[in-house]
Amino acid sequence: MCRECGRRPQRRKQEALNARLDHRSPLVFDTHELGRRPGALKRLSRSIQAPADLGIEVIGVAEGATVELDLRLESVMEGVLVTGTARAPLTGECVRCLEPIERELDADFQEMYSYPDADARGRIAAADDDAEDDEEDLLFLEDDLFDLEPVLRDAVVLALPLQPVCQEDCPGLCSECGARLADDPDHHHDVHDIRWAALQGLAGSGQDGEKDNAPRSDGDDSQEK
Repeated sequence: MCRECGRRPQRRKQEALNARLDHRSPLVFDTHELGRRPGALKRLSRSIQAPADLGIEVIGVAEGATVELDLRLESVMEGVLVTGTARAPLTGECVRCLEPIERELDADFQEMYSYPDADARGRIAAADDDAEDDEEDLLFLEDDLFDLEPVLRDAVVLALPLQPVCQEDCPGLCSECGARLADDPDHHHDVHDIRWAALQGLAGSGQDGEKDNAPRSDGDDSQEK
């Protein structure tokens, strides 16, 4: 779900409903063995290649990276409840110093895939202003198949750090020259306030004038004597 509003990101589910699922797709799974028997269970594991755009701007799972899926399929009255974990390598950059980041991601998820002919009252718990939004957010089985990609995408994106850093105390980059401060903790620049530059110039001129007007202790004094 969205961290701010509590709703899931848009999954373009209506398009998915209009398209036929391909059982050969690595993210399409078959529930035929469950046989619509409430309580029937099936566990499976699968390694897949990550689809494109599985992340946010600064960090994510690279397209083609190996994603390990562990799934638990449970038949219930309304459909199939899918619970699972996705493990994948993350690549990105630190938002402070722009250094590359490599990490491992574990994302948990759970989703109900409803039978197309299931009672809508069993799928929507509350009849309120959000009922229409809940209806649009439903996922359905198609010929006992379901597509895990929208669920996987939501789970990965929501598990990502919004502001990834290479280390918690990363000092970032120098605002003057762009140097990475973690590489040189003593890095600094002498900063001069331009507002005092004119006064410093006047002070310098005054000192020069005092030197010019200073009494001379050379031949003039000897002549007066």
